[in-house]
Amino acid sequence: MDPRDNDPARRGFLKAGSLAAAAMLGGAKASDVLAAPAWRGHNPSLLHHRFGLNYVPSKNWYYCYNDWHLADIRADMGRMAELGIDHLRVMVVWPWFQPNPTAMSGAHLDRFDQLMQAAAAAGLDVMPCIYTGWLSGFHFNPNFLDAEPFYTSDKWAAAQGLYLQALAARMRRHPNFLGFDIGNEINCNWNAPTRDGDAWMRRVFGQMHALAPGKVHVNGVDNGPWFKADTFSREALIETQSIVALHCWPFWTGAGKLGGPLDKPYTHLAAAMAALVRSHAGDARKPVWIQEFGVCSVEMPEADIPRYMDIALEAAVAEGVSWFTWWSSHDVSRSYEFHPFEYGLGLIDNANRIKPQGRAFRRLVERWRGKPVVLPSKAPAAPPTERTDEATWQWLGAHMDYRAKA
Repeated sequence: MDPRDNDPARRGFLKAGSLAAAAMLGGAKASDVLAAPAWRGHNPSLLHHRFGLNYVPSKNWYYCYNDWHLADIRADMGRMAELGIDHLRVMVVWPWFQPNPTAMSGAHLDRFDQLMQAAAAAGLDVMPCIYTGWLSGFHFNPNFLDAEPFYTSDKWAAAQGLYLQALAARMRRHPNFLGFDIGNEINCNWNAPTRDGDAWMRRVFGQMHALAPGKVHVNGVDNGPWFKADTFSREALIETQSIVALHCWPFWTGAGKLGGPLDKPYTHLAAAMAALVRSHAGDARKPVWIQEFGVCSVEMPEADIPRYMDIALEAAVAEGVSWFTWWSSHDVSRSYEFHPFEYGLGLIDNANRIKPQGRAFRRLVERWRGKPVVLPSKAPAAPPTERTDEATWQWLGAHMDYRAKA
């Protein structure tokens, strides 16, 4: 007998996993899987630790929406559930779901319904990321309104509203719907002065809360707005989100210029960015979600990834971070042309086999899943007065108690 089975949290997960497996075989209802624990479901706790994955389908990447094989999606869901996670963040590639300003694709909406059902059968909540947009280095722009300003045009607002209403109508059918993410790093695809971005974000969040009350709605921007002035202000991002979604990428923030892959700029970036949020918020209890973080063999030896993961996650737990969602679930097939960084970020390979870093993640999930968040007793320093990469890194380095190597 595994001595960890004496842990009540682990026993509860194993029970849920058994229900999920039965549901996938037709022996249990999805509602049975999702009925427990108390920190999940409607109005979920923002101060209990949750763990998930940014879903990258093992077969055909997100092109799978256009070449749909439900059996592959179900197989992915079952394998991801083996890692002990409770949620997924899933990209909705906008132009395929809304091919025209006044029309939706019923076939694609049906496919997303099927994905939601497959996730529910595996015991997984889902956050659809809707105005996407920008994904893994590619722009997926709707093929209309090119000359209209994205954040201020009434024509865009009408098209965006139709899209959101159609998705919300489908999502209300699913008890495992966690809430909406406005878009994957939407500021990488459409830029604007912060006054326009903030006004647009407030309007969209208002619509989301009206259409899907009691759910968690966030704006998964990249690190840009936290390092400089970029489309959305830090103040509005804090004010409008019940839990602040952060994307903490050592590779893309330039952490490698300040140290090696197991030095603090890499391993403590997520923890320090959480402290930066609370510094700007003036609220030591503001919930934080590390919505994207990940590393791969392009930036460090493959054997060091579990060590990085352990240090980074433990540091962020100590900083009082609530939710963690690794990028990504699966590797990207090398039959597609992507930036080399994108191929090996998965915890599971293209043959749906769990990698060593996947097993390391599962151990961390088992250690922390469902436990109450312990917030740091010491408030962070005042936020940087300048909104530049340099000033932000100086603040982060001071919080980490780290000096760049010569």
